Amino acid sequence: QNIHLVAKWLSSLEKKLELHSEGSHQDFRVFISAEPAPSPDGHIIPQGILENSIKITSEAPTGMHANLHKALDNFSQDTLEMCSQEKEFSSILFALCYFHAVVAERRRFGPQGWNRPYPFSSGDLTISVSVLHNYLEASSKVPYDDLRYLVGEIMYGGHITDDWDRRLCRTYLEEFIKPEMLEGELCLAPGFPLPGNMDYNGYHQYIDDALPPESPYLYGLHPNAEIGFLTRSSEQLLRTVLELQPRDSSTGGGGGGGGGVVTREDTVKALLEEMLEKLTDEFNMAELMARVEERTPYTVVAFQECERMNVLTGEIKRSLTELELGLKGELTMTSDMENLQNSLFLDLVPESWVRRSYPSTASLGTWFADLLARINELEAWTRDFSLPSTLWLGGFFNPQSILTAIMQSTARKNKWPLDKMTLQCDVTKKSREDFASAPREGAYIHGLFMEGARWDAQTGVITDARLKELTPAMPVMFIKAIPDDKQDTRRVYPCPLYKTRQRGPTYVWTFNLKTKENPSKWVLAGVALLLQI
Repeated sequence: QNIHLVAKWLSSLEKKLELHSEGSHQDFRVFISAEPAPSPDGHIIPQGILENSIKITSEAPTGMHANLHKALDNFSQDTLEMCSQEKEFSSILFALCYFHAVVAERRRFGPQGWNRPYPFSSGDLTISVSVLHNYLEASSKVPYDDLRYLVGEIMYGGHITDDWDRRLCRTYLEEFIKPEMLEGELCLAPGFPLPGNMDYNGYHQYIDDALPPESPYLYGLHPNAEIGFLTRSSEQLLRTVLELQPRDSSTGGGGGGGGGVVTREDTVKALLEEMLEKLTDEFNMAELMARVEERTPYTVVAFQECERMNVLTGEIKRSLTELELGLKGELTMTSDMENLQNSLFLDLVPESWVRRSYPSTASLGTWFADLLARINELEAWTRDFSLPSTLWLGGFFNPQSILTAIMQSTARKNKWPLDKMTLQCDVTKKSREDFASAPREGAYIHGLFMEGARWDAQTGVITDARLKELTPAMPVMFIKAIPDDKQDTRRVYPCPLYKTRQRGPTYVWTFNLKTKENPSKWVLAGVALLLQI
C-alpha cells in the first residue's frame, strides 16, 4: 500500500469526521483497524483522529498457562469425538496444543528462544489437527514419522528460515509425538505428564490443576534464560530513557553548590582526545608482506585481518579528527559530526564505525577497550608470523577464515581433499596461561563462552548451568582437522558457535561437544557457544 495515499486519505477522513460530528446520530461510530508501523515514518494517523479515539488492542496472551488454554480454545468437544481412533487423536491433539503454546511463547526469550522471530498462528495448529485427523482415519497404525514431518517441516517449518531453529522445532516434536505417549509415559515438561483420555472441559481443568507455575523449565530452558531476558529488557528500557534526555549543552551541575558545570562538549572532547591518543598507527601492509617468505593459509588470514583493521581504525581517526575541528569551530558541524558527538556522549558505537566493524553488542567504552586488545593480538602475531600458542578466536573480524586455514594447512600437509574434511574439537582441562607454544597440527583457541549450559572440565561433558552463571567461560579448546569419516558422532551435541548473543546471522561454525545426556536436552535449552558476551 502506498503510504502517501493513505496519509492523504486519513487527512480527508479527519475533515469528514469533523463535519459529521455535528448533527449526526448519537450512536454514530467509526471503526478503524490498524497494525503497528515498522518505522516512525509510518506513524501517519492524524492527531485529531487519535485524540478522539478509544484504542482497543488484541494482545497475545503471555505465559504458558494462558497460551495452552488459548490453543485448546481452537477446538471443542465435537472435535474430540470426530475421529474413530479417539484415544490416539485426543492425546496427539493435546500434545500439539502444548507444542503450539511452547513455540509461540518461546519467542520472549530472545535469540536463546529462537534465532529469528516467526509468525506462528492458530491456523498452523488447526490445519495440523486436520492433517492428524485425515491420517488417523486412513491408517490403523499411528504414522508418527509422517506426522512429525508434516507438522515440523511444512505446517510450522514453512515459516522457519534458520537451520538451527528447524532443528529445535523438529526436536520438540520428537519429544512430544512418539509411541510412548499412548503408554502414559510421556512428560511434556518436568512435572507435567501428557493427560490420558478426557473430555474437552476435562482438558481445560487438567491445565488449571496440573500445569506447574510459569518458568523456563516448561520450554526445556534453564532458569538463567529468564534472567538474561529480563536483564536485556531492563537495559533496553534504561537506554531509551537515556536517549530521551534533553540535548542541551550542559549536564550535571544542577542546583547550586559551586562546582563547575561540565558541558556535553567537554565530555565528548575529553573522550575523543583519549581515543585518538590510544589508537596506534595503521599496519604497514607493504612492509609486512615483504617480511613473509611463504604465504601459508595462516599468513593470508593475518594479512586480511590487518587490512580490515586498517579500514576501521582509519575511519575512527578520520571521524574523530573531523569532529575535534568542528568542536574547536574550525569546521562547520555536519549532521554526521552531530551523530558522532551524540554517540560518544551516549556511550554508543558510532554508525560509521559499526559498518566497518565486527558484530558486537557492547557499549562504546567496552567496545573500544576490546578493539585495542584485538590490535594488540594482531601486532604480536605479525611480529614473526608464527601462530600464537593459543588463538583468541573472538578477536578476528572473520573467525571462519582462521578455522578454514586450519583445514587448509592440514590438507596440504597430508595431501587430503579439503571438501572431505571436518574440524574436531577437543576441550582441554587447561586455561590459556598453561600453553607455551602452538600444537604441531591444528590450533589451540581460547575466549569462548557457553550459554544455556556449562562445560564440566572434570568429566569432559556438557552439564546443567549453575544458577546466575549465564555465560560461563570454556577452557582452551584444541581444534584439528580430520577426514570426515573419522569423526565420532556418538553421544555428542552438535553445538553452534556464534559471534554474539544475538545469534542468528552471527553464526560461525559447529563443534561436536561430548554429552552423557540425550543431545535433545541441549537443543531445547538453546545451548550455544559464544565468542563475545
